[in-house]
Amino acid sequence: EVQLVESGGGLVQAGGSLRLSCAASGFTFDDYAIGWFRQAPGKEREGVSCISSSDGSTYYADSVKGRFTISSDNAKNTVYLQMNSLKPEDTAVYYCARGGSSWCTPGPYDYWGQGTQVTVSS
Repeated sequence: EVQLVESGGGLVQAGGSLRLSCAASGFTFDDYAIGWFRQAPGKEREGVSCISSSDGSTYYADSVKGRFTISSDNAKNTVYLQMNSLKPEDTAVYYCARGGSSWCTPGPYDYWGQGTQVTVSS
């Protein structure tokens, strides 16, 4: 059974940092890209970052470039999202998802975690 489990969310003040984790199981981790997405109340889900399993290339949304860093630990089947200089507008539920191939693409993402809440206070 494919599973993606996020952890690491919480409440932080503006300017602070959090590290999210996405633990994957039930599939060959090296064969799939993993993406991070977020959804704030009343807003559409947006792609935040992605890491390719083919060559480790990464993608970041403009809104998080220079502040967020995605990384992967293949030995632990885990993808991390280090979030620094957090802003109130980063408040959202963050999800990780498995891509349809080893490359980062706009879609499809076929398996999703349950999400972890990130709240940034001003």
